[in-house]
Amino acid sequence: MGQGRLPDGFGVRVDPRVRTYSDGRVLIGGSPTRMLKLAPTAAAMIGDGFLEVTDSQSALVARKLLDSGVANPRPMSIPSPRDVTVVVPLKNNAAGLSRLLPALHGLNVIVVDDGSDDPVKAPPMAWSIGGVTVLRHETSRGPAAARNTGLRSATTDFVAFLDSDVVPRKGWLEVMLGHFSDPAVALVAPRIVALEPEGNALARYEHARSSLDLGRKEAAVRAGSSVSYVPSAAMLIRRQVAQECGGFDESMHVAEDVDLCWRLQEAGWRLRYEPVAHVAHDHRVTFGRWFGRKLFYGTGASPLAERHPGMVPPISMSPWTLVACLLAVSFTKFGLLGALLTLGVTIGRLRKMFVGLDQPTRIAAILATEGFIGGMWQLASALCRHYWPITLLAVILSSRIRKIALGLAVTEALSDWYNHRELGGLDPVRYAFFKRIDDVAYGAGLWSGAVHARSVKALTPRMDT
Repeated sequence: MGQGRLPDGFGVRVDPRVRTYSDGRVLIGGSPTRMLKLAPTAAAMIGDGFLEVTDSQSALVARKLLDSGVANPRPMSIPSPRDVTVVVPLKNNAAGLSRLLPALHGLNVIVVDDGSDDPVKAPPMAWSIGGVTVLRHETSRGPAAARNTGLRSATTDFVAFLDSDVVPRKGWLEVMLGHFSDPAVALVAPRIVALEPEGNALARYEHARSSLDLGRKEAAVRAGSSVSYVPSAAMLIRRQVAQECGGFDESMHVAEDVDLCWRLQEAGWRLRYEPVAHVAHDHRVTFGRWFGRKLFYGTGASPLAERHPGMVPPISMSPWTLVACLLAVSFTKFGLLGALLTLGVTIGRLRKMFVGLDQPTRIAAILATEGFIGGMWQLASALCRHYWPITLLAVILSSRIRKIALGLAVTEALSDWYNHRELGGLDPVRYAFFKRIDDVAYGAGLWSGAVHARSVKALTPRMDT
C-alpha cells in the first residue's frame, strides 16, 4: 500500500492552472477537475502557492493537495543512480542496443534477449562502475515476460525499464529519482520525445502527436485524468513494489504498461509523470509500420476493459453534459436552445455546491462551460476515433449527418493541430489528414479487439454523476 508521511523539506506547489476562491480556501483544478475546500489554517500554510513540509500537519495538507491533483511535488532529495538497474528487453534489435548502451554508462544494465534470431552478446565496454549482463529467452515470450525476467534478476532498490529503440537524454534519471523521496510514489516516467524530429511529413506528425509523448505538463498518473498511464518504453519503478504486484502481465502483448499502472493505482500507490526528464524514441515513420502500430494499440482496449471495468470508456461525462452536447451538434435552433437550457440547469445544480463561497454563480458557470467544451471535444473525438465505423455508416445514410460529421472531423483535427502546432511544424492540412488516419487505425484495432473478445465493454460510455 502506497502510504507514508512526506518527509520534512519536501515541497508542493499549487499548479498554475488551478483557480483559487474565498481567500485561498477553495481550490478548483486538477484532472479531472475537482474542488478542494481547505480549513483557514491549511490555506494559510500555502501562502503564495508553495508549501514546505515541516511537521505532521503540513505533511497532511501537502498530501491532500497532491492527491487532489491541484499541486505538484518539489522533492528535496535524490537517491543514488547506483541504486538503479536498467532492464532492456529486445528482440532482433542489436543496432538499437548499440546506440542505447553508451547513454547508460556507469549504470547496472540487464539486457533480456527475447529469442532474437542471432543471440545478443554483451558488448566489450570498459566501465569503471556498473556493467552489462545479458539474459536470454531461447524462444520469444513477449516484452512483458522479458521485463519480468530482468526484474527478477535485479537486486537494486529501483528498476528502470527502457526499450531498445530509445536513448535517454542527459539528467533523465536524476530528475525522476527525486520523486521517490515521497514514500507513496511507486513509479515515475519521463517524457518520450522523437529521436529524429525532422524528416518526412509523417515523422513531423509523430514528433507532434506520438502516442508515447504525454506532453509538457507534469502530472499525477491516474486513470481518467489527462495522463491516465505511462508507456513502458521508459519508466522507473520501486523494485520491491513491482515484484509484489507481480510485474507485467505476461498474457498481455499490448497495453501491459497501462495494466501495470492501474494495478498500482488500485493498490493505493502514487505514480508521477515527469516531463523535465527526456527519453528519445525512434518513431516508426514509414506508413505501413506506423499504421500497423496504431492499429495494434487499439487492440489493447478490450483486454484492459475486462481487467479494469469502467476505466477505458470512449466517453466519460455527466448525463446533463452529454445531453447538452448531443443537442448542440444537431445544429438546429431547437437543439441549440435545448443545449443552452441544459447548460443553465447544470449551472443551477452546480451553484448549490458553492453556496457560502464568493461568487457561487460565476464558479458554477465557469465549471459548467468548461465541462460542456470538454464534453464536445470528447464527443467529436470519439465519433472520429472509437466510433468511426458507426459514424461512417450514418454518413452514408444521411446527408445531414454527413455535413455534421465533416464539420466535427475538421474542427477537432484543426483544434488538435493548434494545440500541438509548435512541435512538428506541420501544416494544418497534412496534420489533419494524419490525425484522421491515426484515429481510423486505432478505432479499427479497437473494434477488432472487441470482436475477438466478444465484448463491447471497451466501447461503452460511462456516465459520471
